[in-house]
Amino acid sequence: MKVKVVETQEELDEAFSVRKIVFVDEQHVPIEEEIDQYEDEAVHFVMYHKGKPVGAGRFRIMGDCGKVERICVLKEMRKHGAGKLIMDSIETYALDKGIHKLKLNAQTHAIPFYTKMGYQVISDVFMDAGIPHKAMMKNV
Repeated sequence: MKVKVVETQEELDEAFSVRKIVFVDEQHVPIEEEIDQYEDEAVHFVMYHKGKPVGAGRFRIMGDCGKVERICVLKEMRKHGAGKLIMDSIETYALDKGIHKLKLNAQTHAIPFYTKMGYQVISDVFMDAGIPHKAMMKNV
C-alpha cells in the first residue's frame, strides 16, 4: 500500500471515488454534503494497493492547527493497517508544514482507532450528516 499527496485531476477523482463508495454508498451521506466547499483549499491524499485506489483523506490548515478530514478505506482493505498508513502520511505532511496540533471529527465507532493513534476526545457527541461524531485532538 502506498499513500500519496494528490497532484493530478485523475488522482483527485480517484480519491473522490473512494470517498463516494464509503461515505455516500455505504453510509448514505448525501453527495452534496460529502463533496463540499472546502475541496479546493484542502490537500488531498489517496492510497493505492496494486495500482487501485483504496483509501483517501484530506487535510486543511486552519491557523496554527491542522484539520484531518474524510479519512476512509474501502471495506476489503480495512483491518490491514490502511487507515493508520493514511493518518501517518497526513501527520507527516502536517509536521513538514510546521503544524503540531491536529483536530478531527471522528465517527463514534472510529474513536478507538483514533485513540490508539494518540487522539483524545474533546467534545460531546454531535451529529454530522446524520452520523454521531466527537471532536478529537492530538499534539504531534
